[in-house]
Amino acid sequence: MKDRPAFGDPSRLTTGAKLFLILSAALLPLALIAIFATLQTSRVADEEARARLRVAADESARSIAIELIGDMVALRVALNALGADAADAPSCARVQGVFAQQAVDGTRFAVLDRSGRVLCGANFALPVALPSDQPIAAAVVPGKGLILAISGKRNGPTARAFFPQPFLATLGTPTSRSSGFSSAIVVRDQELVLDTIDNAGPLDRMETTSADIGIGDLALRASVRSAPVTSSLIVAMLLPLLMWAAAAGIGWFVVDRLLIRPLRQLRASVAAYTPGELIDPGQVRALPAQEIRELGDTFRAISRTVALHEAGLAEGLVRQTKLTREVHHRVKNNLQVISSLINFHARAAPSADAIAAYASIQRRVDALAVVHRNHFAEMEENRGLNLRAVIGELSSNIRATAPEGASSVSIALDVDPFLVTQDVAVAVAFLVTESMELAMSCDPSAQIRVAIKPSEIEKRAVLRVVSRAFVESEELRMLISSRYGRVMEGLSRQLRSPLHHDPLVGAYEIAVAVLGRD
Repeated sequence: MKDRPAFGDPSRLTTGAKLFLILSAALLPLALIAIFATLQTSRVADEEARARLRVAADESARSIAIELIGDMVALRVALNALGADAADAPSCARVQGVFAQQAVDGTRFAVLDRSGRVLCGANFALPVALPSDQPIAAAVVPGKGLILAISGKRNGPTARAFFPQPFLATLGTPTSRSSGFSSAIVVRDQELVLDTIDNAGPLDRMETTSADIGIGDLALRASVRSAPVTSSLIVAMLLPLLMWAAAAGIGWFVVDRLLIRPLRQLRASVAAYTPGELIDPGQVRALPAQEIRELGDTFRAISRTVALHEAGLAEGLVRQTKLTREVHHRVKNNLQVISSLINFHARAAPSADAIAAYASIQRRVDALAVVHRNHFAEMEENRGLNLRAVIGELSSNIRATAPEGASSVSIALDVDPFLVTQDVAVAVAFLVTESMELAMSCDPSAQIRVAIKPSEIEKRAVLRVVSRAFVESEELRMLISSRYGRVMEGLSRQLRSPLHHDPLVGAYEIAVAVLGRD
């Protein structure tokens, strides 16, 4: 089973991926530092805006406190005086003088006894309830103004004052007011808006602070716009990340184009290289990196050397083939000359036994000549010798040289077109010749059947020679022991397979190695 790459194993990553990760790790801290510097600059701007807001809020709260405290002190003095003497006109006149300048802005006050009769000032309705557990009670009239109230001694008169919103807004405007400033007076969960920021949206960033006015529960809440999140700020924050990604991507792209991809192209050219060919010099020169071009030139030089070597080997093989063909041709001719000489001497033999001996020798020489002739014909393709052609020609020669008593011998062939080597073909030809001569010697009129069929074992075939002459007999035993047995046993050892004799059927059988079928 093929091993799978381990997850997270850096050694399994490609060079491009490793380079991208290294550049990312090297440049990311710089990008983070730049982003932090941008955020720090924005934070400093926010701190400055917050400091200016505190100064403005303190100034606005102080201005409102001075006015309200002065008015309420004058109102308490009048309240105490009128509580001691309800007809104290000078005290009433003094407090009226204090509120006279503010009256044009809508400020009003009133001093009332327990029955609600006005002792000084002008009475006005209370649209909201005032708390009674504080020295100075305060309440907001939404959208209109602020009401402050004080109480005298038990069952004594009370005093209250109304300060309109425009008047308080004027008091609460700081001299250092910026273009975007909003303020409101807050009493518990109520607020009176004094000023607002123009065009304020829900997405605007605001800085808010509170300042105690010093009267009752009154507090001033002020807000100002923070440094806006502009497109330039966004770009300033994103630019380091973009530069980091661009630098890593460009580095990977350049290395991939100039190094990795050319190496892959060169590797593909080398992998597709076939000995004897030349690596395309045009593709090598098109590589962008000089070092890789030099490596490509080296491979091209090696391929040229291999091609020259292959050409030399091919030329030598052609010469060797021609020489081998010439040798086989001369061997074939020499065997034919020997066969002719044996035939010539057989005609002049003094006895029938000598003629038979010459014929026996001639049949073996013919067997060897048949093998060489077929081998010479098969040398162009070098596939092996066809046993069907060899045994067919061999049978014809044996019938032609059969003794006088066996001139009518019948030879039947059932040979599949198996291909064998020359050594196997020589041994098979001699074995068939010996077995046929043995059959003709035992029974000159017997039929001989030669068959070669596939074996159950791969790359093997079975040679079977059948004749009634091979049935167990005294003549057969004598010929085998005296002449043919030793030769046939030697040929079986050359074929590296045992020779089986079936005396009941009358057959010799042996397995031979084959190259395949024609």
